[in-house]
Amino acid sequence: MTMYATADSPLGELLLVGEEAADAAGGVALASLSLPGQKGAAVVREGWIHAPDAFAGIAAQLHEYFAGRLTRFDIAYTEVAGTDFQRRVWAALDGVPYGETVSYGQIAERVGTSGAGVRAVGTAIGRNPLLVVRPCHRVIGADGALRGYAGGPERKRRLLGLEGAQAVR
Repeated sequence: MTMYATADSPLGELLLVGEEAADAAGGVALASLSLPGQKGAAVVREGWIHAPDAFAGIAAQLHEYFAGRLTRFDIAYTEVAGTDFQRRVWAALDGVPYGETVSYGQIAERVGTSGAGVRAVGTAIGRNPLLVVRPCHRVIGADGALRGYAGGPERKRRLLGLEGAQAVR
């Protein structure tokens, strides 16, 4: 059963979507976290159950993160429908520590691709369904410049600033 809730944040109202999962804390595994106006954002569908209580633990972690008191999320995720390559890229994102940045090329190296593979990495990162909690905002250009972010460059800058990451262009 697909459930959803919204959570307030400094980035706007977040849409949380999950699946019922007996082994997840609170009974929900997160499938999507979308920002308002995000490219490719989830949209509430007919038949989804509005279940704010099921997402209370996730919402609390997000609140702590935005308050600067949480540096690592402890959230159960669903198995996403991405390709094997996308899942490898997303797993590499999960390994980027709070307050640090990496380049697209570094992520490409971590997943065993290089050269033209950097574009594929960028595309996979752009399809990350779990913004904020899967830290695609920590990936920047090799020259230190901000590059694409589905939630928009200003939100990427805000997230990096919140984490105390080095200033970027």
